[in-house]
Amino acid sequence: MIDIRNVTKRFGAFTAVNDVSLQIHAGEFITLLGPSGCGKTTLLRMLSGFETPDAGSIHIDGQDVTPLAPYRRNVNQVFQSYALFPHMTVRDNIAFGLRMQKVAPAETRQRVAEVMDLVALGGFEDRLPSQLSGGQRQRVALARAIVPRPAVLLLDEPLSALDAKLRHQMQVELKRLQKRLGMTFVFVTHDQEEALTMSDRIAVFNQGRLEQLGTATEIYHQPKTAFVADFIGEANLLDAELIGVAGDTARLRLEGGLEISVPMATWPRDQAKAVLSVRPEKVCISKKPIEGAENCFEATITEEIFQGALDHLVVRTDAGTTLTAVVANESAIMEALHEGDRVWCGLHYDDLVVVRAG
Repeated sequence: MIDIRNVTKRFGAFTAVNDVSLQIHAGEFITLLGPSGCGKTTLLRMLSGFETPDAGSIHIDGQDVTPLAPYRRNVNQVFQSYALFPHMTVRDNIAFGLRMQKVAPAETRQRVAEVMDLVALGGFEDRLPSQLSGGQRQRVALARAIVPRPAVLLLDEPLSALDAKLRHQMQVELKRLQKRLGMTFVFVTHDQEEALTMSDRIAVFNQGRLEQLGTATEIYHQPKTAFVADFIGEANLLDAELIGVAGDTARLRLEGGLEISVPMATWPRDQAKAVLSVRPEKVCISKKPIEGAENCFEATITEEIFQGALDHLVVRTDAGTTLTAVVANESAIMEALHEGDRVWCGLHYDDLVVVRAG
């Protein structure tokens, strides 16, 4: 559906998007994720036609749209501010695009009624935007964007103005709506949880470059760079040095001095150093040695942080390496774990990811 080919965009000496290539499938929900200033919104604006690439091209549904104005592309956009007309009713806001396209009045009424039912706005037809809640205004903006039936819907952080509870509710509703419509959604956010919740695939951006593209599961469990591992959720990122090889096993020395082993197949070829990533929830903690863990060692709890259903533990190994672990506090073990306690830590091969330093 969308083929972005070696696109670059500069603003003076600043390169906002740097040689990005990305293919987006028809009917998928893809999220452009990254910190502020990483280039994701600039890329979205080039898709919509509000910005023109300095290099590269953009193809939508087989057509090169790079030189085309926004109104000549079969795309629509939902903005962060919703951009509703304050003097128009809900019905008139939704119908605006159809009227600009000179769709017949009878068809306009029918399509507006259908999309209002789709986004659960029945009964709000004659209200003004000022008479609606934040979630209702967001639904109006969505309805107005999808009623012309574009091939692609672009969404620029449309949930950022909502409170946490409503935001989560709208994430679920938006994903359900996208599945029902079968429309291609390109969603921009800096919120990692939002991206993991909603996306078929996630494109992670950093400093104008595409760092990694994959499903939520791939991005979370198999990050390719230290930036992706650190930006998506939490991770223990430790500098690692290869100190020995025995058959299919590589022996590493981590920063702080702890020595562990990993499968040799996971270590980058011809490199002496890399970065090891392990998620805090994958650090096993016990009062006794952990059966089945390929790496098992003793440590001391230096910090315990209660966070409702979870406890965050900071442990320091006898060798001097510090790790963060997350443990469910309803488990019986938590009754016996406190700062200063001695514990055993376990790291399984399947939970250790060697990543590039970038």
